[in-house]
Amino acid sequence: MDYTFSNRVGGLKPSAIREILKSAGDPGMISFSAGNPAVESFPVEELRRISDDIYAHDAGAALQYSVTEGYAPLREQLKKRLSERFQIDMTQNELLVTTGGQQGIDLVTKILCNEGDTVICEEPSFIGALNAFRSYGCNLKGVPLEEDGPNLEVMEEILKTDKRVKLIYLIPTFQNPAGSTTSLEKRKAILELAERYHVVIFEDNPYGELRFAGEEVPTLKSLDRSGCVVYGGSVSKILSAGLRIGFIAAAPEIFGKAVVVKQTTDVHTPIYNQMLAARFFEQCDLDAHIEKIRALYRRKCGLMLAGMDESFADCVQYTRPEGGLFLWVTLPEGADMPAFVKRAIERKVAVVPGSTFMTDESAPCRSFRMNYSTPSDEQIKKGVAILGELTRSLKG
Repeated sequence: MDYTFSNRVGGLKPSAIREILKSAGDPGMISFSAGNPAVESFPVEELRRISDDIYAHDAGAALQYSVTEGYAPLREQLKKRLSERFQIDMTQNELLVTTGGQQGIDLVTKILCNEGDTVICEEPSFIGALNAFRSYGCNLKGVPLEEDGPNLEVMEEILKTDKRVKLIYLIPTFQNPAGSTTSLEKRKAILELAERYHVVIFEDNPYGELRFAGEEVPTLKSLDRSGCVVYGGSVSKILSAGLRIGFIAAAPEIFGKAVVVKQTTDVHTPIYNQMLAARFFEQCDLDAHIEKIRALYRRKCGLMLAGMDESFADCVQYTRPEGGLFLWVTLPEGADMPAFVKRAIERKVAVVPGSTFMTDESAPCRSFRMNYSTPSDEQIKKGVAILGELTRSLKG
């Protein structure tokens, strides 16, 4: 049978990252391509104990339908965390628990954007968000990402000339894929632009708890006084990615619409998973747990950068992240990035082509993304050495 797909999904392509991850199934492959947290960061014993207690005493509640807004104890704990850790005024905002951070992006796009509306994104940006915007027929406009955040002149020019801009999507802290952090000065300027042009900002902050170097920078949401920022967060990187628990904090009007839309999507985020997270936050030392993760990533990132400093050709540039999971590598002028990535895979090292993260995937790109959270120390050393050898061949 011939199938005719809707306009919203007809042009969507499989995630290049997911396709590359298939090669990671090769036991000899060193994967720097994943976006996953380290398996050793999962608090397995604590979650096993909590799970046993839930099934012993609250199995009925854990296995039943629940409210769309989210499990009340978890919502209160997340609100408290946002208020105390990130200085977000939760007296002016409401919190909705979502099925992963991805659903928060999808819900906000669905309630704000019509087909043909424009979404401003950093260039490069998170592929999951880009595909969500594409699925609703949005027009993507990329703003070049500089060392201290997006180019403000380009962003303002888009806002001046495009009257259909509905959303600015940003990952200001430990950006995916670049690993960079937007400066406080630029955050304030972006907030001023959004207020002046009456555009909503989606601040995606799944990595904000993972700072292992440098100084904290206030979230955009903590600076927001007009309600123009929707804050997206997740417990995937600090507790478990598989639990699929995310959340958005937003003005009551946006929250209310998001609740209704979520009811038509999945009714509610799995309540058992929410109970697990809530009891972990209640019974365990979350700050101590996160500090262990930071120490782990500090060491892994340092190991990767040290190997790159030693073996990569001088003509290759790369970011030096202060947190998160990723760094961004840019080959010299004239280099063929897709061919380089193919040669790396032939040498059993997988990285993600930078074109995957662009608003126009067909545009020229000389960069690729590397991840340091999932590979072992030995894999980091061996894989970086192989990539270094390939970069040195570029000179010839």
